[in-house]
Amino acid sequence: MPPHTFWKLSLFVIFCSSVSKVNAEDIIQGGFIDLNVYPYQSKVNHDTTFTINAFLNFSNRFSYFSLTNFSNESDNGKLPNLDTFFTEQNLRWQLTETSPFELTLQSNLRSGSHNDRHRLGLRWSLNKSTFIAPFLESINLNYFINWHAIQFDHQENYIWQLEHAFSMSFPYISERLYLSGFVDHTFNENLAATIPNNPIVGEAQFGYKLFSNTFAVAEYRVNQYRRSNVNNIAVGLEYKKSW
Repeated sequence: MPPHTFWKLSLFVIFCSSVSKVNAEDIIQGGFIDLNVYPYQSKVNHDTTFTINAFLNFSNRFSYFSLTNFSNESDNGKLPNLDTFFTEQNLRWQLTETSPFELTLQSNLRSGSHNDRHRLGLRWSLNKSTFIAPFLESINLNYFINWHAIQFDHQENYIWQLEHAFSMSFPYISERLYLSGFVDHTFNENLAATIPNNPIVGEAQFGYKLFSNTFAVAEYRVNQYRRSNVNNIAVGLEYKKSW
């Protein structure tokens, strides 16, 4: 791992740990951080190799979520060579205490020039909608849809996105087992002819709790921005700390 990447990663972890210990119970009302490493990937060794996810729940109906992916620039299969990154930073505000809707601000930052983008949108928690919440609860499913209605970037086209996120438990099989993931569907981008119109990026992660805060994980990944090897499977470990 290059020194600058190591220090960025270290500062991020220290920041999240420090924030979680702030003596401000009226401001921070919970959260988590999880670290994921994937030493095995079936087809694309320069796919995401290390991931950090973080969540903070604040007072006044604000919340924060981020994910940061590190990967190899070339398909060399070497785990330590994390020389590219992608991070998604989200700030959300729930309209009322009981509302299923949140206003969202998202920033995507990544390696390279002219790659950053910023989005404004509306996030819908289906589990807080009375017409469908009982059904979702009966199958232990949490489901969210984020409509990124406005995007600011370097393209002239009007680009928008639908983001689906979900998590599911299986208590009738094992309390240790879970399924979670996302599907991002982006519309109206100006893309190369070899990339499908309105491409999809998604992940489905199966996890099994081994002990304490440690999980074995396997991910099925889809990335239609790749010209080949669109699908990939990654296997690794996750460490998650909640507060």
